[in-house]
Amino acid sequence: MSPIELNADVAKALEGLSGRPIDHVFFVACGGSFAVMQPGKYLLDRHSRLPSDCLNAEEFVCRDPRTLTTKSLVILCSMTGTTRETLRAAEHAKAKGAATIGLSVDPQSPLSRAVDFPVGFEAPYTTGVPIDAADSNYSRLYQIVMGLVRHHDGEDKLAPLLASLGNLQTVIDRAHESFAAKFADYAPRLAREDVVYTVASGPSYGAAYSFSICVLMEMQWINSQAIHANEFFHGPFEVLDEKRAFILLKGVSETRGMDERADAFLHRFGSPEKIMVLDAADLDLSGLDEAFKGNLLPLIFFDTLWRFAYRIADIRQQTMLEARRYMKKISY
Repeated sequence: MSPIELNADVAKALEGLSGRPIDHVFFVACGGSFAVMQPGKYLLDRHSRLPSDCLNAEEFVCRDPRTLTTKSLVILCSMTGTTRETLRAAEHAKAKGAATIGLSVDPQSPLSRAVDFPVGFEAPYTTGVPIDAADSNYSRLYQIVMGLVRHHDGEDKLAPLLASLGNLQTVIDRAHESFAAKFADYAPRLAREDVVYTVASGPSYGAAYSFSICVLMEMQWINSQAIHANEFFHGPFEVLDEKRAFILLKGVSETRGMDERADAFLHRFGSPEKIMVLDAADLDLSGLDEAFKGNLLPLIFFDTLWRFAYRIADIRQQTMLEARRYMKKISY
């Protein structure tokens, strides 16, 4: 596949920021969108000297960081563009004189209208319409990040990123095939569990977090907790026995050693029948530039786990989105 072009909304935002001094970046969102922001910060940390924070939208407002100034850039994300906490965060950032970028699926959403630079993306999870991963929120965010790196740090790696994004959907399709047998094997077992923990590190931690709170808890009412692979050894491993269920996402980034350590301990004291390990080293990641493989894994993991979740839903006889009791159905 040919490399994709820099998204027009992203290009407009980067052009608008080109003459503006930036000394701090804030990644701000809630829920699944917040999970996407975490690997965005990881990517920026790896390639830029720009300091950054990743904050829940409402806490961003309440915390009111002293580092939020007219030289700040606040990147916000809300799938629908209507998340009220994220809208408050956008208003707060604007009041402080910070530059703002807002990612949502609707170019006319309240978030799009509230920020300096709206950036659109596509999402299959609420529409059910398949997309190319190059059009996802991850893709748009990573383009923004590497554009900032080019301007602020003089490191231009946009071309290999865009080439990787152009190949990403093919890699995801291959990952679905690679994990299919494992999903068929583990779905009947994990679907019966009341508690399923998700473990990951580095850029993949956001995918574990999102799958835990936005899928297992929100859509299947399965108690869950996302556990960082190293934090696992600082308390959480005490719950481990042969009855506990875990999903471990093993990445290929600099933090893989943490995942391997967690894997060894899980299989030392847990039951392999209740521990599903998704190892990126087993996947064909050809077409992805080495510098970006780790950061593109969250989308690969979450996209494949989304299909796994539907297997669980079928077994539990519970629909994924429609059965939610509170989300977007009552005032809260």
